Amino acid sequence: MATTANIHAPLGAATILHVVDAFLGAYEKAAEWSETRKTRKALLVLSDAQLDDIGLCRADIKDL
Repeated sequence: MATTANIHAPLGAATILHVVDAFLGAYEKAAEWSETRKTRKALLVLSDAQLDDIGLCRADIKDL
C-alpha cells in the first residue's frame, strides 16, 4: 500500500487565496453590472415598435 506525504500549504496561502477570490468575485460583479448597464442604455433608445419586434416592452428593461 502506498503512503502519501502529509503536505500542508504554506502559512497564509489559504488566506491569500480567499482574498484573491474575493477580488475576482468583485471584478466579475462589476463587469456584469457594466454589461447590464450598457444593455439597458442601448434598449432605452429603441422605439416602442422596435422593442415590440424583439418581444420586450419598456417595463421589461428595468428587469434586466
